[in-house]
Amino acid sequence: MRHGWPIKVGEAPVLLPVETATLAGARSERALISAARAATLKLTNQRDAADGHHPVLIRAAEAIDLEAALPIADPALDPVMPLKGPFRVERIACMAEAEAAMELARIAGILPAFLFAPDPPGEPVNLKAADLMEWADPARLAIATRARLPIAANEEAELVAFRKVDDMREHVALVIGKPDHDTVPLVRLHSECLTGDIFGSLKCDCGPQLDGALAQMAAEAAQGGWGILLYMRQEGRGIGIINKMRAYRLQDAGFDTVDANARLGLPVEARDFPTAARMLDLLGVNRVRLLTNNPAKVEALEAAGVSIAERVAHELPANPHNARYLATKRDRSGHLLT
Repeated sequence: MRHGWPIKVGEAPVLLPVETATLAGARSERALISAARAATLKLTNQRDAADGHHPVLIRAAEAIDLEAALPIADPALDPVMPLKGPFRVERIACMAEAEAAMELARIAGILPAFLFAPDPPGEPVNLKAADLMEWADPARLAIATRARLPIAANEEAELVAFRKVDDMREHVALVIGKPDHDTVPLVRLHSECLTGDIFGSLKCDCGPQLDGALAQMAAEAAQGGWGILLYMRQEGRGIGIINKMRAYRLQDAGFDTVDANARLGLPVEARDFPTAARMLDLLGVNRVRLLTNNPAKVEALEAAGVSIAERVAHELPANPHNARYLATKRDRSGHLLT
């Protein structure tokens, strides 16, 4: 999908990713878009788009090519091309396959939009919806290697690396202090944030949260306890760095983080909690004190089989650049922030 290749999921028609495809001359009267993008395009008053959750199949008045399809997919083009359509929403007979395609687009970090049954179809990659479920199975994750890693917060730390054979993302766990399975560790699930963790972005609280978590775990270790920081390769809560930057541009235009993701047709929350649970299981940990302000994270990890002994608050001061972001997390995502 990053190469722009067409895909064929099961017996569903061929799908061509709008953002990345280069198939010369490809055209179709129909396109597959997300429910959130359909809402932005004011299509949810039509019966087959009304539930607001499933992918939406739209038909244009005449066949469109990839250039004409891009403004349908990309909200960055809305200001310069506000008028689109008219479109008629059609029933999708292959909903499981359509949902798999949307999930593949999210994993690939591209806009979730496809030409539906394009002409010419190209040479599609064939797969089944069940292939995606198998790929995502956390049981396929294993420890690849581990090594001692003295860090500024604590010199007695160990880095444990995890991977699946068919997934390029490599998650890691930083174990701080001496593991003692009679003691419940302090655990932080931290999603990769290039802008915050590395560049010190002030738009979010990720960098300070990371530093604060390591400091708290070091303090635990000094008192005979221990901690685990799960560093998950799921930038932008699972939408990828490119789409995260697109969301930032929309935020600069006045949308909050929830609405920015919706305009992109992407979920607000797409983190992989079962994989985090699997990492803890491989470390021999099934009960934790979770460092988070997000009750939904507690629920998600518990649903994945992790026993949460305590939720430990992890609120840090706001700054002028992230105050609205934190307020949105509190008011729209349920984070326990003041």
